[in-house]
Amino acid sequence: MTTAYLCVLAAALMPYVFTSLAKFGGGRRYNNYSPREFLDKQEGYQKRAHWAQLNSFEAFPAFAAAVIIAHLTGAEQSYVDTLALAFIGIRVVYGVMYIGNFAALRSVVWAAGVGCTVALFLAGA
Repeated sequence: MTTAYLCVLAAALMPYVFTSLAKFGGGRRYNNYSPREFLDKQEGYQKRAHWAQLNSFEAFPAFAAAVIIAHLTGAEQSYVDTLALAFIGIRVVYGVMYIGNFAALRSVVWAAGVGCTVALFLAGA
């Protein structure tokens, strides 16, 4: 298993870190009977953690596809691994920026993550 493939696993699990912050942080007790309603009513950093979770789910398919395509097209493994690791690091920073309410920086970091995904798609070209 390559480092890049392990990064796909990390990216798949990352949203659950953010949802844990949204559900179990703060003073409101989590309601498992209506979790979506509960998350919609969150405020402050918990609401932003929920939004970071949603964005992480949105970013995952393109990243996973890009890693697989980079492998299938014979891209240099060290380059693919580096881009995949960078994507994971960037997405962690993105989550911190989102939860911390640093909107402008978050957008810059988000763009860097998209750049890693695009570079992975093009790595084997």
